[in-house]
Amino acid sequence: MKERRNADRRTQKDRRVQGERRKFERNTPDRRQQERRQVVRREEDRQQEERKFDDQIEGRNSVLELLESGKDINKIFVTRGEKHGSINKILAIAKERKIIVVEKDKRQMDEMAQEENYQGVIAIVPPFEYVEISDILDTAKEREEDPFVIILDGIEDPHNLGSIIRTAETAGVHGIIIPKRRAASVNSTVNKASAGAVEHMKIARVTNISDAIEELKQAGLWICGTDVSAEKYYYNQDLTGPLGIVIGNEGKGISDKVKKNCDFNVKIPMSGKIQSLNASVSTGIIVYEAVKQRISKK
Repeated sequence: MKERRNADRRTQKDRRVQGERRKFERNTPDRRQQERRQVVRREEDRQQEERKFDDQIEGRNSVLELLESGKDINKIFVTRGEKHGSINKILAIAKERKIIVVEKDKRQMDEMAQEENYQGVIAIVPPFEYVEISDILDTAKEREEDPFVIILDGIEDPHNLGSIIRTAETAGVHGIIIPKRRAASVNSTVNKASAGAVEHMKIARVTNISDAIEELKQAGLWICGTDVSAEKYYYNQDLTGPLGIVIGNEGKGISDKVKKNCDFNVKIPMSGKIQSLNASVSTGIIVYEAVKQRISKK
């Protein structure tokens, strides 16, 4: 019995010693440095994963818009035998611009494509070039218009981002601001969802959305947030003049910090059982209310 108690004490002591050793090892400079390296490696892997999608544009409309925009294209791949419809126009413009066109069989193209419906054409391009906020404001100045900007607070779905870019471009928005982290970035899916509008839209990618809002305020813009708990409906709010519209994350909406930085918030009336709209739909409703008010004011 006594030997058993002594053995139990030794086991407990060993566990304490091992626990202290693990605690010490966790707090050693080498361990902390290793953990920092792991964090950096994960971030590099994430950026590398994004870059894989940054240099490939798929789909006939997207590639055609890219060609007509005059932007650089390294090479275009088409499915062997595809000669009908808009493919002919793509090939003609590519020949005129002296862009290399390579034909591949369907199996090779399927392996290369990142989207199922790539429509027999893939363009290889340099990575998307983001701009500075000042570039967006300069665009408004060049057009002699009040700045009109969309700020996206954490849109994660690339299809939503593409749809918002398409809406913004057709509405005459001068630029879009997106965060660098925890949000969709411009890739082939976004390009296709935007129907090529991304090639005509200035997009700034920033570290901190709140800081970007402050920069816009300093430039004279009023910041309008979108929030279901807002007191005023969007159509009762003056949306003319220099304006930035903030659209929140698909699930969480606008973050509290960003909401506090908005000059005012508006809501969209809803009467159904589902009390939320798709982010790109909400954007379209409010952006085009601003367009309507601006036209009426002229």
